[in-house]
Amino acid sequence: MSALATAADVAIGIETPLQDDVRTMVAALNAYLIPLTPREFQFQLTAEQMAEPTVTVFVARDTGRQPVGMGSLKDHGDGLGEVKRMYTLPEIRGKRVGSLLLGRIEALAREKGIVRLVLETGEAPGFEPAWRIYERSGFSVCGAVLDYPDSGFSRFYEKYLSA
Repeated sequence: MSALATAADVAIGIETPLQDDVRTMVAALNAYLIPLTPREFQFQLTAEQMAEPTVTVFVARDTGRQPVGMGSLKDHGDGLGEVKRMYTLPEIRGKRVGSLLLGRIEALAREKGIVRLVLETGEAPGFEPAWRIYERSGFSVCGAVLDYPDSGFSRFYEKYLSA
């Protein structure tokens, strides 16, 4: 169980996803998603793909240094960035850790000169917490982005960033 009482108790840093405890969180995210959407419409990155140079991984850790959340920024170039692999452990949801992670992703995107952030998430029951975080953070629903299919199983968001 997490030692996290509030979001103020979390430390967020850029880390490699190639650590056992982060790999475990990636596996937990995948396990959460598998029953929600048909597999052919799940666009998961492996820990190895998350370690590519175009991807920056943020990990939120509780006071006991256990990972409790993660999120990534994939830089597609030409001012376009993508939010990937957002996840918080079920027991800490509602404590604003996801919002803190998204804030750090946005701040890095601005530093990199990214002007448009996009993301793909599921369009099914079980994704409501993700929708709330994105919408509260100023993201708007948009049409299909990048090379994702417009299958009806995905919801797409975008946000234009100011300098």
